[in-house]
Amino acid sequence: MSGRYEQIHIGRRWALVAAGVALLCGLPVVASALPVSVPRLTASQLRARILASADEPYAGYAESNATFGLPPVAGLTGLTSLLNGATKMRVWQAAPDWWRVDVLSDAGERDTYQLGGSRSYIWDSGDQLLTEVRGPQTYRLPRPADLVPPALALRLLSEAGRQASYRVIAPVRVAGLSAAGLQVTPTDPASTIGRVDVWADPASGLPLQVEIFGRGPGRPALKSQFFQVSTWHPDQRTLTPVRAAGTGFTITRPGNLAGALSNLGLVALPAGLGGRIRQPVQPGFEEIGVYGGGLSTFVVLGVRGADGRNLIPDAISAGGTPLSVASGPGVVIGAPLVNAIIFRPAGFFVTFLMAGTVSIDLLEQAATDLAELVTLS
Repeated sequence: MSGRYEQIHIGRRWALVAAGVALLCGLPVVASALPVSVPRLTASQLRARILASADEPYAGYAESNATFGLPPVAGLTGLTSLLNGATKMRVWQAAPDWWRVDVLSDAGERDTYQLGGSRSYIWDSGDQLLTEVRGPQTYRLPRPADLVPPALALRLLSEAGRQASYRVIAPVRVAGLSAAGLQVTPTDPASTIGRVDVWADPASGLPLQVEIFGRGPGRPALKSQFFQVSTWHPDQRTLTPVRAAGTGFTITRPGNLAGALSNLGLVALPAGLGGRIRQPVQPGFEEIGVYGGGLSTFVVLGVRGADGRNLIPDAISAGGTPLSVASGPGVVIGAPLVNAIIFRPAGFFVTFLMAGTVSIDLLEQAATDLAELVTLS
């Protein structure tokens, strides 16, 4: 009898454990099914609250899922994996220039600490290495911190400007919070971005979820959302990297482009290409041209020597489509949000790269304009 009682007791205990696990697993589903109630806000009011949330301190866990469709490019595996896959992040932010973002993976984690505008640290658990990065970054490649919902939403809304179209969309529940929705639609038909949907806490304006869609129907090319988020009282211990005993340490300079620029083609880029005006030039970066603006921007640079000559065959091997520009070789790379053209005018010593959130037609026109200018000079 006592043995049967013990079996019943054990069975009940495991039933309670199973029920507890089921409850925990079902919490996200239950939370998403709860009623959503947000105050009535106009699109301009919600946009203003989101832009005003830049100084809001917060902490949470977020994931981004990107399907840009970019082909693998030698030397840019970090960028292509960031824009072609899932990124899991823990984040703590005290201020726009004072934060920490940990990227989690099966191989470990890579933590980035931003301590003001000119100093940051990177901790790589796999290499057991802490790297101090000294100096401001004028130009850099996208990094995981750019995909955290607040950073992504603020950048998109700032670049879209008032010339974009805004409207309120249905609220949703994100990370257990009722979030008000704002849809941004570029008015420039050349933009590859069809629309941007942002959901934010209506009280603080903190963005909780962002979805970026290309032209036409389909799923978002990029989705970033919090699964857990709360207001946070900044703690310097969390935002200060600690070098443990037995770990490595090194110091580097951010985006030391001096060496990279030495390999760029010294070509005077024009004030306009493809009907788009060149943005003001940053001192020391005259070889890089940024054209257009907002959500319709493309970058132009020239690369000389073997590195430049290898760009076209490498891009074709990665899935690009051959293209002829000014009787010279070229290749076009098309993706849902980013398009690129690489070309070298016949008889010219520089290979040009154009890429941005604009249509291939616009890039082809810009390439033709530039090819005509350099062959006449």
